[in-house]
Amino acid sequence: MDSNKSFILFTTLLLLTFINNIIEAKNNNNSHHHHHPTSSSSNPRLQQAYIALQAWKKVIYSDPRNLTSNWIGPSVCNYTGIYCAPLPNKTSLITVAGIDLNHGDIAGFLPNELGLLTDLSLIHLNSNRFCGILPLTLSNLTLLFELDLSNNRFVGPFPQVVLSIPTLKYLDLRFNDFEGQVPPQAFSQKYDAIILNNNRFTSAIPSTLGASTASVVVIANNNFGGCLPASIANLANSLEELLLSNTRLTGCLPPEVGFLYKLRVLDVSFNKMVGEIPYSLAGLGHLEQLNLGHNMFTGDVTEGLCILPNLKNVTLSYNFFCEEEGICSNLTTTSRGVTFDDRRNCLPKKPAQRSKKACDAVLQHPVDCLNYSCGGGGGSHA
Repeated sequence: MDSNKSFILFTTLLLLTFINNIIEAKNNNNSHHHHHPTSSSSNPRLQQAYIALQAWKKVIYSDPRNLTSNWIGPSVCNYTGIYCAPLPNKTSLITVAGIDLNHGDIAGFLPNELGLLTDLSLIHLNSNRFCGILPLTLSNLTLLFELDLSNNRFVGPFPQVVLSIPTLKYLDLRFNDFEGQVPPQAFSQKYDAIILNNNRFTSAIPSTLGASTASVVVIANNNFGGCLPASIANLANSLEELLLSNTRLTGCLPPEVGFLYKLRVLDVSFNKMVGEIPYSLAGLGHLEQLNLGHNMFTGDVTEGLCILPNLKNVTLSYNFFCEEEGICSNLTTTSRGVTFDDRRNCLPKKPAQRSKKACDAVLQHPVDCLNYSCGGGGGSHA
């Protein structure tokens, strides 16, 4: 997920106008401690922060790195992982603007009192052992820009509370135990990135996927099922990365995917998709990585796909492709240096292919995507 890490850094830079002095203090001191006037007696915002952080410390049951060991006393801006900054519209007033406890291995849960931190701009809790459900009071965080709760042990249905945060642009819930349906509204928010992979989400991908404005959509390793909705075409002006691996997708790959002219990464591997590769994919001039592996695709690999100018990695393995046009048959031997995997298909004279019996069983019953249920144009259900 290197691309997602890069995106985190990019979006964090957008916050520098709010927390620039805090970042500079961190770099200059090489420390987690931030020195600002922190008299809570004259600053009601820091008083509320003290109440919130002390309530949180009480429900932290394991902190092997002792990150919260100095969460003592009212000087909350000196707490490890707590970042203070002047309010944007009142720079004379210091407030808690960010929480970064990434990779802390901390166990506990999130108390209701976190809703008192109304000036938070970012929360980064990646790679801890926080559990339970998210408090509804997070709706009070009306300035929150980034919320990274990835790689924890949160449970329950999709946390609807995050949809009520008006300024949220980056939502990362991957590697938790959220379950059930992803509400259609989740893709109607003005997110720059929505990352939901490796949870227990079910039901079909909502057709509102096309209402998203995100450049990164990652929903891999869930149990959605159904088809990729044709509304995906509406993300043409924003979407750069689409990762749908291992989501039980069925049906054909809708030709509308070819409208996503900014797309750099497309991964629909380990699904149950059928039919031919849409010709429209030959229009993805920015595409760098394409993974169609471990599906039931058939037909030809067209030369238009293989001559895309920015291709670096193409995986077609474990399908039922029967011909590679033009340079597709020897793409790895060209001077372009493209990594090309076409194992376990039905390609004549190519090594490591399927047996004739296995190929005949599938190729004798070709799928017509124009007439296939939710094929050709996508849809919400198979």
